[in-house]
Amino acid sequence: MSRAQISALVCGIGGFGALVAATTSNEWKVTTRASSVITATWVYQGLWMNCAGYIQACRGLMIAAVSLGFFGSIFALFGMKCTKVGGSDKAKAKTACLAGVVFILSGLCSMTGCSLYANKITTEFFDPLFMEQKYELGAALFIGWAGASLCIIGGVIFCFSISDNNKTPRMGYTYNGPTSVMSSRTKYQGGEGDFKTTSPSKQFDKNAYV
Repeated sequence: MSRAQISALVCGIGGFGALVAATTSNEWKVTTRASSVITATWVYQGLWMNCAGYIQACRGLMIAAVSLGFFGSIFALFGMKCTKVGGSDKAKAKTACLAGVVFILSGLCSMTGCSLYANKITTEFFDPLFMEQKYELGAALFIGWAGASLCIIGGVIFCFSISDNNKTPRMGYTYNGPTSVMSSRTKYQGGEGDFKTTSPSKQFDKNAYV
Protein backbone atom coordinates (compact mmCIF):
# COMPACT_ATOMS: atom_id res chain seq x y z
CA MET A 1 0.00 0.00 0.00
CA SER A 2 1.48 3.33 -1.08
CA ARG A 3 1.82 6.36 1.13
CA ALA A 4 -0.27 8.36 -1.30
CA GLN A 5 -3.27 6.12 -0.75
CA ILE A 6 -2.82 6.27 3.02
CA SER A 7 -2.73 10.08 2.92
CA ALA A 8 -5.76 10.18 0.64
CA LEU A 9 -7.71 7.82 2.89
CA VAL A 10 -6.91 9.86 6.00
CA CYS A 11 -7.91 13.11 4.28
CA GLY A 12 -11.10 11.64 2.84
CA ILE A 13 -12.37 9.98 5.98
CA GLY A 14 -11.28 12.94 8.13
CA GLY A 15 -13.10 15.32 5.82
CA PHE A 16 -16.20 13.14 5.88
CA GLY A 17 -16.21 13.18 9.68
CA ALA A 18 -15.85 16.97 9.68
CA LEU A 19 -18.81 17.29 7.31
CA VAL A 20 -20.99 15.16 9.56
CA ALA A 21 -20.01 17.26 12.58
CA ALA A 22 -20.69 20.51 10.74
CA THR A 23 -24.06 19.36 9.40
CA THR A 24 -25.36 18.30 12.80
CA SER A 25 -23.94 21.30 14.66
CA ASN A 26 -26.10 24.16 15.93
CA GLU A 27 -23.33 26.75 15.66
CA TRP A 28 -23.69 27.88 12.08
CA LYS A 29 -24.23 31.43 13.21
CA VAL A 30 -23.99 33.20 16.56
CA THR A 31 -25.22 36.58 17.74
CA THR A 32 -22.83 39.49 17.48
CA ARG A 33 -20.63 40.48 20.39
CA ALA A 34 -22.29 43.87 20.74
CA SER A 35 -25.73 42.41 21.34
CA SER A 36 -24.28 39.63 23.52
CA VAL A 37 -22.67 42.19 25.84
CA ILE A 38 -26.02 43.92 26.31
CA THR A 39 -28.07 40.76 26.88
CA ALA A 40 -25.24 38.67 28.38
CA THR A 41 -26.40 35.69 26.32
CA TRP A 42 -25.31 34.13 23.04
CA VAL A 43 -27.83 32.72 20.61
CA TYR A 44 -26.75 29.98 18.20
CA GLN A 45 -28.58 28.73 15.14
CA GLY A 46 -27.98 25.80 12.84
CA LEU A 47 -29.36 24.35 9.64
CA TRP A 48 -32.33 22.74 11.35
CA MET A 49 -33.74 25.77 13.21
CA ASN A 50 -35.06 27.81 10.33
CA CYS A 51 -37.02 27.17 7.16
CA ALA A 52 -35.73 30.03 5.02
CA GLY A 53 -35.13 29.35 1.34
CA TYR A 54 -31.36 29.74 1.36
CA ILE A 55 -31.12 27.55 4.47
CA GLN A 56 -33.02 24.77 2.72
CA ALA A 57 -30.59 25.00 -0.19
CA CYS A 58 -27.63 24.80 2.20
CA ARG A 59 -29.28 21.91 3.98
CA GLY A 60 -29.66 19.97 0.72
CA LEU A 61 -26.04 20.63 -0.26
CA MET A 62 -24.73 19.45 3.10
CA ILE A 63 -26.85 16.31 3.00
CA ALA A 64 -25.52 15.60 -0.49
CA ALA A 65 -21.96 16.22 0.74
CA VAL A 66 -22.37 13.80 3.64
CA SER A 67 -23.93 11.13 1.41
CA LEU A 68 -21.18 11.44 -1.19
CA GLY A 69 -18.53 11.36 1.52
CA PHE A 70 -20.00 8.12 2.89
CA PHE A 71 -19.94 6.38 -0.49
CA GLY A 72 -16.50 7.82 -1.19
CA SER A 73 -15.19 6.24 2.02
CA ILE A 74 -16.65 2.86 1.01
CA PHE A 75 -15.11 3.04 -2.48
CA ALA A 76 -11.79 4.14 -0.98
CA LEU A 77 -11.63 1.10 1.28
CA PHE A 78 -12.35 -1.21 -1.66
CA GLY A 79 -9.74 0.54 -3.79
CA MET A 80 -6.89 0.20 -1.29
CA LYS A 81 -4.14 -2.22 -2.29
CA CYS A 82 -3.98 -3.72 1.21
CA THR A 83 -7.57 -5.00 1.14
CA LYS A 84 -8.40 -8.41 -0.24
CA VAL A 85 -11.69 -7.30 -1.80
CA GLY A 86 -12.10 -5.28 -4.95
CA GLY A 87 -10.64 -7.60 -7.57
CA SER A 88 -7.37 -7.19 -9.44
CA ASP A 89 -4.96 -4.27 -9.21
CA LYS A 90 -6.49 -2.74 -12.32
CA ALA A 91 -9.99 -2.92 -10.85
CA LYS A 92 -8.73 -1.47 -7.56
CA ALA A 93 -7.16 1.44 -9.44
CA LYS A 94 -10.48 2.24 -11.10
CA THR A 95 -12.28 2.00 -7.76
CA ALA A 96 -9.75 4.34 -6.15
CA CYS A 97 -10.21 6.84 -8.98
CA LEU A 98 -13.98 6.65 -8.52
CA ALA A 99 -13.54 7.28 -4.80
CA GLY A 100 -11.45 10.33 -5.61
CA VAL A 101 -14.13 11.77 -7.89
CA VAL A 102 -16.83 11.18 -5.28
CA PHE A 103 -14.71 12.85 -2.57
CA ILE A 104 -14.15 15.87 -4.80
CA LEU A 105 -17.89 16.21 -5.44
CA SER A 106 -18.55 15.91 -1.72
CA GLY A 107 -16.06 18.67 -0.98
CA LEU A 108 -17.54 20.94 -3.64
CA CYS A 109 -21.06 20.48 -2.28
CA SER A 110 -19.93 21.29 1.25
CA MET A 111 -17.88 24.28 0.11
CA THR A 112 -20.85 25.66 -1.82
CA GLY A 113 -23.31 25.15 1.05
CA CYS A 114 -21.07 26.76 3.67
CA SER A 115 -20.15 29.65 1.40
CA LEU A 116 -23.79 30.33 0.56
CA TYR A 117 -24.72 30.39 4.25
CA ALA A 118 -21.76 32.62 5.14
CA ASN A 119 -22.57 35.02 2.31
CA LYS A 120 -26.10 35.48 3.65
CA ILE A 121 -24.80 36.18 7.17
CA THR A 122 -22.22 38.73 6.05
CA THR A 123 -24.71 40.46 3.74
CA GLU A 124 -27.17 40.97 6.60
CA PHE A 125 -24.40 41.98 9.00
CA PHE A 126 -23.07 44.81 6.81
CA ASP A 127 -26.49 45.95 5.58
CA PRO A 128 -27.36 49.21 7.41
CA LEU A 129 -31.03 48.83 6.55
CA PHE A 130 -31.28 45.38 8.14
CA MET A 131 -32.87 46.08 11.54
CA GLU A 132 -33.32 42.53 12.83
CA GLN A 133 -30.90 40.51 14.93
CA LYS A 134 -27.49 40.30 13.30
CA TYR A 135 -25.29 37.24 13.49
CA GLU A 136 -21.65 36.33 12.98
CA LEU A 137 -20.06 33.26 11.43
CA GLY A 138 -20.28 30.20 13.66
CA ALA A 139 -17.73 27.46 14.26
CA ALA A 140 -19.66 24.96 12.13
CA LEU A 141 -18.90 26.96 8.99
CA PHE A 142 -15.17 26.73 9.56
CA ILE A 143 -15.46 23.02 10.30
CA GLY A 144 -17.41 22.57 7.07
CA TRP A 145 -14.80 24.47 5.06
CA ALA A 146 -12.01 22.41 6.61
CA GLY A 147 -13.84 19.16 5.89
CA ALA A 148 -14.49 20.23 2.30
CA SER A 149 -10.81 21.04 1.80
CA LEU A 150 -9.76 17.64 3.18
CA CYS A 151 -12.23 15.83 0.91
CA ILE A 152 -10.98 17.68 -2.16
CA ILE A 153 -7.33 17.06 -1.30
CA GLY A 154 -7.97 13.38 -0.61
CA GLY A 155 -9.96 13.04 -3.82
CA VAL A 156 -7.20 14.57 -5.92
CA ILE A 157 -4.60 12.26 -4.36
CA PHE A 158 -6.81 9.24 -5.05
CA CYS A 159 -7.25 10.26 -8.69
CA PHE A 160 -3.49 10.59 -9.20
CA SER A 161 -2.67 7.40 -7.29
CA ILE A 162 -3.70 5.24 -10.27
CA SER A 163 -0.59 6.42 -12.11
CA ASP A 164 1.55 4.37 -9.71
CA ASN A 165 0.55 1.21 -11.51
CA ASN A 166 1.91 2.57 -14.80
CA LYS A 167 5.29 3.69 -13.45
CA THR A 168 6.71 0.17 -13.12
CA PRO A 169 5.63 -1.83 -16.17
CA ARG A 170 6.18 -5.53 -16.15
CA MET A 171 9.24 -6.68 -18.13
CA GLY A 172 9.18 -9.94 -19.99
CA TYR A 173 12.23 -12.20 -20.20
CA THR A 174 12.83 -14.58 -23.10
CA TYR A 175 15.04 -17.66 -23.05
CA ASN A 176 16.96 -18.16 -26.26
CA GLY A 177 18.50 -21.47 -25.30
CA PRO A 178 22.19 -22.36 -24.75
CA THR A 179 24.75 -20.78 -27.04
CA SER A 180 27.35 -23.11 -28.50
CA VAL A 181 31.06 -22.39 -28.39
CA MET A 182 31.37 -22.44 -32.14
CA SER A 183 28.65 -19.83 -32.55
CA SER A 184 30.45 -17.49 -30.16
CA ARG A 185 33.70 -18.04 -32.07
CA THR A 186 32.07 -17.24 -35.36
CA LYS A 187 30.81 -13.98 -33.89
CA TYR A 188 34.36 -12.95 -33.03
CA GLN A 189 35.56 -14.02 -36.45
CA GLY A 190 32.95 -11.97 -38.26
CA GLY A 191 33.51 -8.88 -36.10
CA GLU A 192 35.81 -5.95 -36.54
CA GLY A 193 38.67 -7.44 -34.46
CA ASP A 194 41.45 -9.73 -35.51
CA PHE A 195 40.02 -12.81 -33.87
CA LYS A 196 40.18 -15.85 -36.16
CA THR A 197 39.49 -19.48 -35.57
CA THR A 198 41.79 -22.16 -36.90
CA SER A 199 40.95 -25.78 -37.34
CA PRO A 200 42.63 -28.16 -34.89
CA SER A 201 44.11 -30.30 -37.72
CA LYS A 202 46.23 -27.38 -39.00
CA GLN A 203 47.76 -26.46 -35.67
CA PHE A 204 50.19 -29.41 -35.51
CA ASP A 205 53.08 -30.33 -37.79
CA LYS A 206 53.89 -33.82 -39.06
CA ASN A 207 56.78 -34.04 -36.62
CA ALA A 208 54.32 -33.96 -33.73
CA TYR A 209 53.18 -37.48 -34.61
CA VAL A 210 56.70 -38.99 -34.84
